[in-house]
Amino acid sequence: MDMRKLVGQNVRRIRQKKRLTQEQFADVSGFSQQYISSLEKGRRNPTIITLYELAVALGVSHIDLVRPVRGRKRKLNS
Repeated sequence: MDMRKLVGQNVRRIRQKKRLTQEQFADVSGFSQQYISSLEKGRRNPTIITLYELAVALGVSHIDLVRPVRGRKRKLNS
């Protein structure tokens, strides 16, 4: 799986689990709603510092943002 898509899916999943809108998450994280939207769509390539800051804002480990979700099939080199 493309890492950009994986990170975006994980951010969206965790954000929704915490019942945050993109706007609320933007306020908490300091990133714009447009950036969050693009990230969740897999259109952004966040730096490791950005991953860390997003994870802190979500209250999770940065590893949670790059870890494939159990039960999902993953494709290598896609």
